[in-house]
Amino acid sequence: MLSKELTAASSIPIILATLIEGESYGYEIIKKIKEASKGKILYSDGTLYPVLRKLEDRELILSEWRIAENQKRRRYYTITDKGMMQLREEKQSWEFMNGLLNTLWTPLTSA
Repeated sequence: MLSKELTAASSIPIILATLIEGESYGYEIIKKIKEASKGKILYSDGTLYPVLRKLEDRELILSEWRIAENQKRRRYYTITDKGMMQLREEKQSWEFMNGLLNTLWTPLTSA
């Protein structure tokens, strides 16, 4: 089980990364994250939508209400150029942290 703190800290790059292949709506984002994490990260509406609002306030994503094929009104989210730049920065930060932790954890693998 992943800690809530780690999941919260990684929510921005995870959500932005789900949008790099194209626009998506809330439930679809939740589903993509669940599938990509093999069920280890399960966002609820109450977790996802505040982060989406935060990303939109920071101009990292745009949203647009539309009528879907099933005639339901859905809000579609798209990553902006600014969001792509942020995602690249997040990727570098996470790669650094991953490398640092792997270095520090080396004694664990030989124990």
